[in-house]
Amino acid sequence: MAKALFLDRDGVLNVDKGYVSQIDDFEFISGVFDVLRQAQEQGYSLFIITNQSGIARGLYTETDYHRLTEWMLGQFANESITISKVYYCPYHSEGTIPEFTQASNLRKPNPGMLLLAQQEHELSLEESMLIGDKETDIEAGTRAGVATTILVCAESERETKADHRVTSITELPQLLGWGG
Repeated sequence: MAKALFLDRDGVLNVDKGYVSQIDDFEFISGVFDVLRQAQEQGYSLFIITNQSGIARGLYTETDYHRLTEWMLGQFANESITISKVYYCPYHSEGTIPEFTQASNLRKPNPGMLLLAQQEHELSLEESMLIGDKETDIEAGTRAGVATTILVCAESERETKADHRVTSITELPQLLGWGG
């Protein structure tokens, strides 16, 4: 069974500007490509798990989301980074678009996206990690049985249930002792 690195999108891979849906608004975190290449070298399969309530809220369409995701995956591919799959949840119980206005087990803090990835890719959650910037990410990882959870958060005094805290994903290699 493979081990996975589950990555939230906004705030972990790119600057969280609030409901990012357009290529022009998407700004990768500086150094993220180097970190993800190192994760691959460490034997991790990479998965993005992202709540996209902006779809349910009518702030952008599912087509907008897919267009941005395809572009993002192309940028990763150009940097020799393979994202095994992107899982997203377009649902929110307080949405305005009827087809997406509902509760969902996919929506973090529920573990649905992680468990779906585990089933589809035969992953060992006991050897996997999750990196998120919200407690809902951490809770989803914990509820799914992911071995290690890491919170990206600048406020060191903020309480967290995560196993580790970093101010940026770029601290991951040092935290985990990868490389020199």
